[in-house]
Amino acid sequence: MEVQLLETMFGRVGARVKIHEADRRRNRAGIDIRTDKRGEYFDLRIERGDEVEHEVIDVQPGLRHLLLMTRRGRTKQKFLCGHDERHWFVCAVPGNSVSNVMKAMEALQPAEVREVLRERVKRSKNRLRRRNEAFVRQGEWFFIPAPEIAVNPGLVLRNEPISRGRGSKPHMCQFLYRTGGELVYVCTRHLRGVTEKQYTALLSSNPEARNWGWSRMQRDATAYVCGRVWHPDHKTVVLDGWHRVLMNTENLAPGASAVVFLD
Repeated sequence: MEVQLLETMFGRVGARVKIHEADRRRNRAGIDIRTDKRGEYFDLRIERGDEVEHEVIDVQPGLRHLLLMTRRGRTKQKFLCGHDERHWFVCAVPGNSVSNVMKAMEALQPAEVREVLRERVKRSKNRLRRRNEAFVRQGEWFFIPAPEIAVNPGLVLRNEPISRGRGSKPHMCQFLYRTGGELVYVCTRHLRGVTEKQYTALLSSNPEARNWGWSRMQRDATAYVCGRVWHPDHKTVVLDGWHRVLMNTENLAPGASAVVFLD
């Protein structure tokens, strides 16, 4: 797609887009949201000599969303670009058959969310709302009512963060309860965490690693929250009763590594 046509398509949802060559010393090829004197814009960076094509395959001006496809040879990646509450966002979309904005939004819903939707929400137009009978959504997080959960009061944490990692700003939860999962040690150099065995071996081989600002966390635990959930880019939600926490499916998308998280 020509640059001028790409700018026109983004303009239909009220957004700006810039395309330029990536500087390998400072930033890699990909897509994210940046800010200049005029406000936020979509930043598409391409490696020198990279034969990549960008095509907007669906535009929904009423939702302020569009579906962008990038093509490198036979490899295709799709990104949902839009406006959510207060800011523009970009999200890699899983699935080869996604052909429009609605399908992209559905593809970002975890299987557990889609199952509850089928049971509780009959009108299809309500299934993509931020709040319905099946869930409450805040950004990339879905909260499903779980009245059946038996919570150990002694293990409930207050003002606890949940984060997708990779530099994103966490969402804060007034009350959070985790069960299961694996104990890991996390720092800025190991955002996915290392196991206790790996942590011990690392400190043994590199004593300086003790000063890396480690935190103990549970990886892949099942989490439940209630009360207020807040984030600077989103409206605070209040959850009455315990809700299971699920993240969207962006991590399953082939284009996820091309998105730089700045939320």
